[in-house]
Amino acid sequence: MNQNNIRNFCIISHIDHGKSTLADRFLELTQTVEKRKMKEQFLDQMELEREKGITIKLQPVRMEYMLKNPKSEIINPKQIQSPNNQNPKQNVILNGAKRSEESHTQKVAADTRSFTGAQDDKCILNLIDTPGHVDFTYEVSRSLQAVEGAILLVDATKGIQAQTLANLHLAIEQNLVIIPAINKIDLENARVEEVEREVVELLSGLKQTPPPARLARESVAGRQPSPYQGEGEGGVFKISAKTGEGVEELLRAVIEKIPPPAGESDKPLRALIFDSVYDSYKGVLAYVRIIDGEIKKGDQILLMSSGSKSEAIETGIFKPNLIPAQKLSAGEIGYIATGLKNVGLCRVGDTITLANKKAEKPLPGYKEPKPMLFASFYPTNEKDFDFLKDALGKLKLNDAALVFEPESSALGRGFKCGFLGMLHLEIVSERLRREFNLNLVITTPSLTYKLIKKHVDGEKLIYSAHQMPEPHLIEKMEELWVKIEIVSPSQYLGKVMQLLEGLGGIYKETKYLTAERLIVEYEAPLREIIVDFYDNLKSATSGYASMSYEILDWRPADLACLDILIAGEKEEAFSKIVSRARAQGEGRAMVEKLKENIPPQMFAVSLQAAIGGKIIARENIRAMKKDVIGHLYGGDYSRKKKLLDKQKRGKKKMKTLGRVNIPQEVFLSVLKK
Repeated sequence: MNQNNIRNFCIISHIDHGKSTLADRFLELTQTVEKRKMKEQFLDQMELEREKGITIKLQPVRMEYMLKNPKSEIINPKQIQSPNNQNPKQNVILNGAKRSEESHTQKVAADTRSFTGAQDDKCILNLIDTPGHVDFTYEVSRSLQAVEGAILLVDATKGIQAQTLANLHLAIEQNLVIIPAINKIDLENARVEEVEREVVELLSGLKQTPPPARLARESVAGRQPSPYQGEGEGGVFKISAKTGEGVEELLRAVIEKIPPPAGESDKPLRALIFDSVYDSYKGVLAYVRIIDGEIKKGDQILLMSSGSKSEAIETGIFKPNLIPAQKLSAGEIGYIATGLKNVGLCRVGDTITLANKKAEKPLPGYKEPKPMLFASFYPTNEKDFDFLKDALGKLKLNDAALVFEPESSALGRGFKCGFLGMLHLEIVSERLRREFNLNLVITTPSLTYKLIKKHVDGEKLIYSAHQMPEPHLIEKMEELWVKIEIVSPSQYLGKVMQLLEGLGGIYKETKYLTAERLIVEYEAPLREIIVDFYDNLKSATSGYASMSYEILDWRPADLACLDILIAGEKEEAFSKIVSRARAQGEGRAMVEKLKENIPPQMFAVSLQAAIGGKIIARENIRAMKKDVIGHLYGGDYSRKKKLLDKQKRGKKKMKTLGRVNIPQEVFLSVLKK
């Protein structure tokens, strides 16, 4: 294979800007997937991704494209209509795409010929589809390490949003070639010219800013600093991923503007693991980008970080299903079946080399993800503890941001798990339930706090409420603060500021992208935004605002441990660390929610919120009542009184001996604030 004909790229954007739809058009255009097997959001192969309409996992795919092929008039077969049922507006779009095709064919072919050597060369295009939600930024960073270029996709109706900026900065840190494109230009409310100005001003500002010290570190693929690339005036491609307009021009621009991968096949093998999954027969499947050297089936491999040795049972490529290949060479993206059954030996970011021809040093890999949110998972059946351990290990293979360690409490044996956010927690718990049939008790989410105890040297990190000492033993507590960037239409500035003021943080500045769009920067405690701030922001701005955040530093905090007592017994799963100033409101909200969700018992149940020994909120669940005198039809009242007294004594005895049964649904409902 001619390495000069390989292009490795990914698509980055904010959530719901059309990444997966654009990937569908690429798959159709390159005929990677048969038409009869094609379906919407083809690369979103997880059931949860289709239900929620978002990309959760990065997904690589290898496409082949012949530059000699004529351009397609209609890329999406669903747009074909009979003459008797034509949409005039749609015909204008498609005819415009056809006319645009004729004017660009010669120019693009001539420019591309200089890159590939011949117009009829077969180009190998390795695409990695990435998530857009802030909780899965780590997935994006892993994808960027394996490619040389990125398509920056912006919705023509929404413009630049928070994750557009965040993902763009990640791509620039990796010195990738950026190809900007505006999607959904076929919609009636598309603001193409306005959004184009936003994109051009943003990228122009980034070009003028000198690159930071990132260029001094070793580059994974020998990349050099590259400016963004574009087409025509303003340098931005205009496409409709739904109808296919402009998609082929964009694909040809990928071939023309993104450089081929660096690396030499005759050097010792160095393959970067950017993802992995577990197969019952082949062991751990490592998704790799071959930087140097080559590997084939049967080679003895060495994982340089863990020191594990194994045999490459199989090598192959993504179509997007796993297709075996004879070998993988420098510049290619594929998979290696390692045969390892211990999932902990093959970690994302590790470097694979040959055992008999070892590379001198490993690749830089990735920064370890830092979990922001912690919750404990306990199996409802204690016999499932080992099964839960295996399930979490297999999930961690293709979700490197998941962190877990065993712990014990009043709930039994379980695992303390670290997540990047609430959506990440929800996805992991749902995957455990669906893929492994596990019923879990999930504790109230908590963040990381720094604690300094009196008369004790050193600092201690605590992750859950039951680690909190007595208040009189605490000298000082600190919590993480974050820098928040909110991108919003200027008409919602008042509502955004009102929402931010409730966080108790520090306002920094407001910057205008255009006259109608702005960025608000704010600093606030992480605990204030991690649970439901994003939902509140969407509600306040009718869904138009978006946010991203990054960790700043540790700052002093006045915190307390809020305990929940159910029928006089402390329920550790509901304990949480809260701000002392808001403890009463948090406690009242918690007991009210529990009252709504816990089913009535045969005896009255008290729900109490307490800090230390002080009760700050209380609710009661009335006992279920049985009519013990309903069968009596007459006689002296003393007969009825005797039965009522007997019932009263039974309920009193039951209250002292009985235990409240809390269904799993209650834990989940309280978890969702």
